[in-house]
Amino acid sequence: MKALKKEADERLLIEAAQKDPARFAELYEINFERVYAYAVRRVGNRAEAEDLTADVFQHALANLHRFEWRGIPFAAWLFRIAANLISDRWQRSGREVADDSRQIESAQVSPVEIEEVERRATLYRLVDTLPEEQRRVVVLRFVEQKSIKEVARQIRKTEGAVKQLQFRALSNLRARMEGADA
Repeated sequence: MKALKKEADERLLIEAAQKDPARFAELYEINFERVYAYAVRRVGNRAEAEDLTADVFQHALANLHRFEWRGIPFAAWLFRIAANLISDRWQRSGREVADDSRQIESAQVSPVEIEEVERRATLYRLVDTLPEEQRRVVVLRFVEQKSIKEVARQIRKTEGAVKQLQFRALSNLRARMEGADA
């Protein structure tokens, strides 16, 4: 029942955005973390993932009039756009793809991958809800990939304090992720 309501709400948002592009912002807000998580997983580089995410939403907005509701989540369409943009970037940059099947595979989005992207998007949202110091440590350690020593220097705390903040943040996130999965 809840899934049907979510599907109906999404369909109404899409139809509203097709009539009035200013309404696209709602679709952007709902799907940003999903697309970003997908992009990071595929390209492995934060700056490139940010650029790719922006490109996906620009492309989606420009082509929204072409989107036809078929009961498939809007995010799946966005993932397809992302996969195609990644494939185009690989071709433009001259990266050799070892095997043509990998390139074809890159344009496909499996249900398992969608589930993984959803988990990452949830995690990104949950990081934003952490207390300020915990959030800062998580971002510095895992997004910016700084060492404990570098983080301690940057936030002006001892290495022990950074380790404690990191432990609390990860425990907090683990508990919230388990609650989100339930």
